[in-house]
Amino acid sequence: MGFNHTTSVSSWTIFFLCFPLLYASTLASFYTPDDLLSINCGSSGSSTSSTGNGRTWTGDNDSKFLSKQDESVPAAALTQSPSAAQVPYTTARISRSQFSYSFPVSPGQKFLRLFLYPASYPGFDRFDAFFTVKSGGFTLLKDFNASVRADAHGEDTILIEYCVNVGDGERLNLTFTPNSTRPDSYAFVNGIEIVSMPQDLYYTKPNDLGFKLIGSVGGFIISDSVALQTEYRLNVGSGHISATKDTGMLRSWDADDSFLVQTFALPADFEGERRPLMFTKVPNYTAPEELYRTERDMGMNKTLNMNTNLTWEFPVDSGFTYMLRLHFCELNPDINISYNRIFDIYIADQLAEHGANVLNWAEGKAVPVYKDHAVIISGDAKPASLSLKMHPEPPPEFDYGDAFLNGLEIFKISDSQNNLAGPNPDPPPPRPNPNDLPQQQARKNRSKIVIGVIVGVSASIVILISSIAFFLIARGKNIKSSDGTCKCITNGSAVPTELCHRFSIAEVRAATNNFDELFIIGVGGFGNVYKGYIKDGQTPVAIKRLKQGSQQGLHEFRTEIEMLSQLRHNHLVSLIGYCNDGNEMILVYEFMARGTLRDHLYNSNNHPLSWKQRLKICRSAAQGLHYLHAGAIRNIIHRDVKTTNILLDEKWVAKFSDFGLSKIGPTGMSRSHITTVVKGSIGYLDPEYYKRQRLTLKSDVYSFGVVLLEVLCGRPPFLRTVEKEKASLVEWVRKCHHEGVICETVDSFITKSIRPESLKAFSDMALKCLEDDPNERPSMSEVEWRLEYALQLQESAEETEEEGKREEEMALLTEVSDVEESNEVGFNE
Repeated sequence: MGFNHTTSVSSWTIFFLCFPLLYASTLASFYTPDDLLSINCGSSGSSTSSTGNGRTWTGDNDSKFLSKQDESVPAAALTQSPSAAQVPYTTARISRSQFSYSFPVSPGQKFLRLFLYPASYPGFDRFDAFFTVKSGGFTLLKDFNASVRADAHGEDTILIEYCVNVGDGERLNLTFTPNSTRPDSYAFVNGIEIVSMPQDLYYTKPNDLGFKLIGSVGGFIISDSVALQTEYRLNVGSGHISATKDTGMLRSWDADDSFLVQTFALPADFEGERRPLMFTKVPNYTAPEELYRTERDMGMNKTLNMNTNLTWEFPVDSGFTYMLRLHFCELNPDINISYNRIFDIYIADQLAEHGANVLNWAEGKAVPVYKDHAVIISGDAKPASLSLKMHPEPPPEFDYGDAFLNGLEIFKISDSQNNLAGPNPDPPPPRPNPNDLPQQQARKNRSKIVIGVIVGVSASIVILISSIAFFLIARGKNIKSSDGTCKCITNGSAVPTELCHRFSIAEVRAATNNFDELFIIGVGGFGNVYKGYIKDGQTPVAIKRLKQGSQQGLHEFRTEIEMLSQLRHNHLVSLIGYCNDGNEMILVYEFMARGTLRDHLYNSNNHPLSWKQRLKICRSAAQGLHYLHAGAIRNIIHRDVKTTNILLDEKWVAKFSDFGLSKIGPTGMSRSHITTVVKGSIGYLDPEYYKRQRLTLKSDVYSFGVVLLEVLCGRPPFLRTVEKEKASLVEWVRKCHHEGVICETVDSFITKSIRPESLKAFSDMALKCLEDDPNERPSMSEVEWRLEYALQLQESAEETEEEGKREEEMALLTEVSDVEESNEVGFNE
């Protein structure tokens, strides 16, 4: 895609002489909005932003827009961040009760922007701001906490933009309501902006058939009855475009770097000598010209390009439909005909456009054009991930094995309940209350006095301890074990204190901000799981709190502590400690950042795992289970092996969790099993154990076999929404394997990448784990070895193919070089 530097000097002279005339003739029209209201909340008079963003702000004190019945007050931030503009972020409208604005505007579609500076204000702590915002029947924010959002995203200020429609005779109303269930909650806003937009800029024109909703048939329309929230507006391949450089609507365009997955993707600008083309037509108002002067593409290495995608990933709220507007403009001087650069577009890993052809869409070169698509992000991931991928069509059929993009806008669409509000992000570590510091110092001073008293009565304490020790020894309740290890007593259970820390309930409450719902990261039969922070807020942990009436109780609580406090392995989740104060039963584990294995296989919006990732995860999980069966002091049967009990850390290392149902395995040569009541999860239960209540190490092997099929097929053990022969995962895979069509069961996300030899080794071993006769199943050590073998087969096949491609490329380059050399000789002759 490089510029042809053999262009003659005379051609360039003509071009640059004509450049100013061409440029002036192609400028996009500048839009003048009917309504432009910039409100500096909590202030009086008019002011202009010092950042030069083109806004003149009007204060709302005693304004006609503010409801006269509310109890809101103007307030100034106690501190001001250097990166926050003075206007509108210095002052705020703030209240512990509901307050409203009402704006008389012309009918039509509007931008509505909220400016928020989550600082502390006199009498209002920044962390107490939980509030809901509604406008025209739409819920824009619900129980929103600006401080959590700002801290989680590393922001000083927050700007949220919406698109709403105002009907004839209507006013644009805006209501702020504090959360009534939280003490000291309040609502606030620093700035409000309303800007008219051109009719049908983002809304669908009347009688228009709409655009594509991925995965469905028929057109999708954005009607006046919905509201939009701008999630992202990006200048791809370049930096920020300020509001003053927009086409009259004060939109800001951000850089795309932080969302780009492939770091080799190249920003390409067509300035100077690389820009011999000028715009021949620019759509009115759609985007500033600066957006189209840069792009991001994949570079000149066609072989590399064909093996990967140009990819961006965006955190979004699940449960909503999103509109993506992709901006293109073909300015590359080397693209001469319509089939030079063709590519496929995938949104949320679904094909959105096959054979995207920008020149055909634009009907010419140097003509900006955009394409809209809609996609539904289902599930309950927090946050979900929305991916945009582009894959080039292969040369030599097409000259350029490349894809490109100039700009991108992503909008969330209000749901059937007129809701746009998503959950607050996971909060950062709770911060200490400054008011507690004097109290802590006072406690330190008092402790010095207490020390003297303690010294004075120490002799008495020694006598008392000696008496208690004598009593316990007489009763046979030794405080020390036979190896001298100190024990602590938990409802009769001995737990090694050097391996398992006992937390006070105060420490747990501090770690979770008093069990704040914002910290919940999971819910199970045991109770809620919270993300907490210990060691002065520096170490994240997972905190599982038993709820009253849960399916699991004291026995499982003890079992978990007794098992994990004695086990340490790289592929078992570490138990850091527990809390057993009063009625509270709480377990504290190491934090596993990527959640459960199932979260990355199906029924979620996470990016699907590659086949090699799945093999490595299965291998590390097998190592953990092998350790339980053979590496620990005693054989341990997990008894609840499933994909939700295999957790993944930040580096995709798999670790087994949840040992509440675990059992010590059979001991002695004469015992092959233990007889116990059936417990576990439906779909994973060993038939032998289920029918005869005979639990063995091979019961875990069977369950792990089901996990392997889930990994291979990307679906749960049972499905009621498919034909009967496919309802049971195990039976369906067995049938397909017997008929020699095992490939039909493979997850569609990995069908192109999985190599036949690796598939065979993996599926043979998985089905071996699922033999009805436990004696026919392999041990976990054999499973671990066979998974390693399947991984080696996959990597070996990939390396062989890569070497073949490199040899073909070298042969092609040699052939081209020989032809050029032959032509040069002929020319010289």
